[in-house]
Amino acid sequence: MPDNHCANFAPLADGLPGNDRIARIFEEIADLLEVEAANPFRIRAYRKAARSVRATESQLSALVLAGKPIPKLQGVGEDLAEKIRTISHTGSCPLLERLHGEVPARQVELLQLPFIGPKRLRLLQQELGIDSMETLRDALAAGRLAQIHGFGPRLLAQLKAALQARTPGERRYLQTEARAQATPLLDFLLGLEGVVAAEVAGSLRRRRETVGDLDIVVCAAGDAMPIIAALLAYPQVAEVIASGPTRSTLRLKSGMQVDVRIVGRMSFGSTLQYFTGSKAHGIALRRRARRLGCKLNEYGLFRGTERLAGDTEQGLYNALGLPWIAPELREDRGEIVAAERQGLPVLVEPGDLRGDLHCHTRASDGNDSLWAMALAAQHLGWEYLAITDHSQHLGIAHGLDPGRLARQLDDIDRVNEELDSLTLLKGCEVDILADGRLDLPDSLLARLDLVVGAVHSHFRLSSAQQTRRILRAMDSPYFTILAHPSGRLLLEREACALDMRAVIRQARQRGCFLELNAQPQRLDLDEEHCRLAKDEGVLVSIASDAHRAMDFALLDYGIGQARRGWLERGDVLNTRNLVQLRALLRSTR
Repeated sequence: MPDNHCANFAPLADGLPGNDRIARIFEEIADLLEVEAANPFRIRAYRKAARSVRATESQLSALVLAGKPIPKLQGVGEDLAEKIRTISHTGSCPLLERLHGEVPARQVELLQLPFIGPKRLRLLQQELGIDSMETLRDALAAGRLAQIHGFGPRLLAQLKAALQARTPGERRYLQTEARAQATPLLDFLLGLEGVVAAEVAGSLRRRRETVGDLDIVVCAAGDAMPIIAALLAYPQVAEVIASGPTRSTLRLKSGMQVDVRIVGRMSFGSTLQYFTGSKAHGIALRRRARRLGCKLNEYGLFRGTERLAGDTEQGLYNALGLPWIAPELREDRGEIVAAERQGLPVLVEPGDLRGDLHCHTRASDGNDSLWAMALAAQHLGWEYLAITDHSQHLGIAHGLDPGRLARQLDDIDRVNEELDSLTLLKGCEVDILADGRLDLPDSLLARLDLVVGAVHSHFRLSSAQQTRRILRAMDSPYFTILAHPSGRLLLEREACALDMRAVIRQARQRGCFLELNAQPQRLDLDEEHCRLAKDEGVLVSIASDAHRAMDFALLDYGIGQARRGWLERGDVLNTRNLVQLRALLRSTR
């Protein structure tokens, strides 16, 4: 099954429903019609229309609201065209709303689970009477799903993980989702009288790939009770789990749990450090404090009754004989020993990046034009931007065949003549086929500045098969960067079975590079393999995989992941200036 997560699901920058939103509405209509056992031809019509909408380069909502006709699309007659106009104006479709009224909500909820489509849903209903999350959980726990043909151990494990992710108290959130809850709450707290500072702690501050709950530390100048009272009245609070004079545990309407601690100035640094974690890092610090004859807790560092530190994190670490350790490193994976030896890495910063080596335009599945992407990158002060639309194999992304790619290369030449301070590099995200061949002929690859090779299908090959596939692709003299190497989608799809050590060593021998894809659902490379690449001397490209200009902001998530992987400026490919980068790109051939 192809990877269909290359498109950006958000609306356009001006708030209009993007083509992908329209396509998703058509796909959801098809799913619900299939649950109702509607006419198969009607179901196929909506799926075909969704593919056509995704493939078109025209932004349909913009055309509709400008009073322009919808272009002729395969499988889209007047009835579906009218639905596109309705969605463009309202953001929804009356048929979808009607189907939501007809199909029980508990079944719609099941369809939202990964790995459960209409056919599997009908099978679950027919074989075991499963029609809700609760009955699915019960059947899974009792082992009854194994009785159904096609529900093997791998699928059962995936369903178990998906259900666990939706269980209150056990659910994990992407960083984007966690930030979306944390930012307005911080703004609310900082606007309260008596609040001097407020910061997120916990796994979100450490930039972990997913977040279970939020920890927020508040520094108050006086009495904490008015702050607690205001917090309990925060409009997004759904439930007060516990509350006291200086702390509260809440559940937000999103389902996310939040723990808020309020302390005075003297303990703000130590409390922030304590609740940032990780648990293992905190234990290691407390052991160090005991060896120094001190006691460390959330209120500060003490020797007997004497308070040595606590108002700032910097002071706390210094009092323990250590430099400040960045939150991303606080996992007890060698950071304390490195700090003792003055060997902490100087972690890469957002301002170190000189450009981006993976983005998409309307030519494939992006939302913005070549010009729009170039001007946005130039506005960011970058030296270069690689245009890497998909190759032809990924039909769902309207990938470029050799002719369309050749025309795009000419377009890039014309745009480069007009740009002031930015150079567009000619690239392509080329599919790695199941046998390891690249999706475009060498004669065309030779015209590119860089080739970003990517796996978008056949994720379930064995480790030996998948590894051979990748190594063969990397043997191509035109291969430059391995995109999102593991193929995982956080909270949805596990990483491919792959010998990453062998891949990284092949990259070192070939002189090519690995990508750290900054899309929050990918963050791929993971932190372990970032460190391995660093140890092997393989440069990592921190890439946005942007599908519209505003997606360049996602690079911040990639920076966070790189920092967790101990990457420094010199470990990152796109911290080089254009002259240095071109030399490195040429060296791969």
